[in-house]
Formats: sequence, structure tokens, C-alpha cells
Amino acid sequence: MPIATPDQYNAMLDAAREGKYAYPAINITSSETLNAAMRGFADAGADGIIEVSHGGGSFASGTYVNSMSLGAQAIAEMAYLLAEEYPVLIALHTDHCQADKVDAFIRPLLEVSRERRSHGLPPLYQSHMFDGSAIDLDSNLEISAQLLEEMRALDIILELEVGVVGGEEDGVSAEGTPREKLYTTNEDLLKTVEAIGLGEKGRYMLAATFGNVHGLYKPGNVQLRPEVLRDGQEAIKAEHGEDAWFDYVFHGGSGSELQDIHDAIEYGVIKMNIDTDNQYTFTRSIADHMFTNYEGVLMIDGEIGNKKVYDPRSYLKKAEIAMAEGVTEACVALRAEGRSLLN
Repeated sequence: MPIATPDQYNAMLDAAREGKYAYPAINITSSETLNAAMRGFADAGADGIIEVSHGGGSFASGTYVNSMSLGAQAIAEMAYLLAEEYPVLIALHTDHCQADKVDAFIRPLLEVSRERRSHGLPPLYQSHMFDGSAIDLDSNLEISAQLLEEMRALDIILELEVGVVGGEEDGVSAEGTPREKLYTTNEDLLKTVEAIGLGEKGRYMLAATFGNVHGLYKPGNVQLRPEVLRDGQEAIKAEHGEDAWFDYVFHGGSGSELQDIHDAIEYGVIKMNIDTDNQYTFTRSIADHMFTNYEGVLMIDGEIGNKKVYDPRSYLKKAEIAMAEGVTEACVALRAEGRSLLN
């Protein structure tokens, strides 16, 4: 099945909202992690979202080119070719893009989509995230409104962040953020609606924060309060009527308690970003290969090693399968297993 069209992507998000489940949004950086994500979705019988951050795009473009937008374009083009072979719907999304990177990351990709649309093709990516959490809310919403208008014309969905996710993501640190800033307020959410509406100006997803922290931490270090999402939904309903609703995104969820995840879904989360857990699973598999085949992957004391085990394909294939299993587990945890719209 090809990459989801804009109509299919909208249908995916509507189905998740109505069915009280969420899509794993898997950060990828390479052909191996792309294949792992798609295999994981297929094994779970679940539709899913693949996303590329600006750092992932830079990595995918190689150390010589080092272009966040070209790398993201290359990953997307590869996904379009391979997705034809999978029995589930897959949507493409770009992850965190701070204000100073919009012109180098999002807008070049929008230009590619504009060119594709002129030839009757769907946009390259089905959604893009603008992360204005590091700037003041008014500036965040002003840029979000501009991007929403641009994306609406291309049938692309915007994701924005209101609040601050702690920790570090893709080289951008929010370490030391005051704890109260990790929880989006009702006032912030009402201001968001005032600035960009509730869908009438273009569809968007909202990464509201409820104590989320990027990275993986020991139990007790992160205090999630999913009820922040519930209270936000109630606040906008009280102000704008019973049909008012946010499509929430859950960032910084690695290591979260399953109950907190399910509560967040009940309160409107339809997309959950998953990166750190997959990074560990992928690398752990490679580390196991290296330690198990230590004398084969190294030429020790003049020996020649074992080409079969230092061939990158031998360990990257294991890593792909290990990560795919983690993606499938995420689909189960988010209640998306077996719920592909193609079933």
C-alpha cells in the first residue's frame, strides 16, 4: 500500500480519536530504522507514523552533504518505494523543528510538496511539527498560524507544541526548566484556540505537556499528570462548545507507566512519539553481536577475523528485527494492534 494520502491520514487520526487508541510515531534516521518501523507496523497489523527530526535528516544525508531537508526528503522518497510492499497505512511526519530551523528544514520540504502537488501528486510529508516551546507563547502561535496557513493549502497537517518537554531531544536541551513549565495550562490552551482555531483554519495536532521529559529515566524521576490533558479538553469545551476537541500528541513518553499512557489516550492523545526506547533496542542488539563475536569482528594479533560477522549486514539486520519487535510492542501498548484501516 502506498504512503497514506491526505484523506487517508485524516481518516487514521479520526479513527484513533473515535477508537481511543494512538499511533506510535517512530523516529528514524536510516534505511535500517525505516525498515524496522515499517516491519513493526506490519507485524502488528497496525497503521503507523514514521517521523524524521532535523538531526535525523542531517544524519541520513551523510557527513558530506549534511542537509537536514535533503536527508528528510531522501528518507521519504525511499519510504514511498518500500511502503508499496506493506499491508498497512504509513504516514510520514517531521519531528521537532525549532523556530531558527524552519527555513532550513520545514519550508524546503513544503516547497517539494508544492512541486509534487503541481504534478497531481500528494505532499511529500503528511504532517510537520513546529516546536516553538523555546520562545514566548505569542511568538510561537504567530509562527504556528503562518505555517498552518501554508500547510492547509497543501493538505498537510501541522503539529505544534504548547508547553515545554523537559530533557534533551536531538541536541536541543530543556534541562533545568522549572517544573511548573512542564505542564501546559488551560490559559495557554485557550490562547491557542484564539490564535489558530479548532480546525476551521486547518487541521493541527497539539503537543501539550503534562510533565513529559525526553530521554529515559529511572522510575519516580518523571511525574506525569495526564489529567492536565483532560482539564484542557474541558476548558475548551466550556468556552467553545461540546464539539471543541484537541488531538493531542504525547512527547517524552519513554519509560512511562502503561496506566499513564492509557489515561493520556482517554483524554485525547492520538499520536505518541517513540525514539529513546528504539535507540536502545537497536544499539543493544549490535552490542550483543559485537561482544558475542569479539574475535571475529576484530583482527586480533595479526589474525584475519571473520568477514561474516564484521559485514555490517550481519548485525544491522539483527538490529532491524530487534527494533521492529519494539515497534510492534508499542502498537500493542497504544491499543493500535490489528486496527489498520486496511483490515
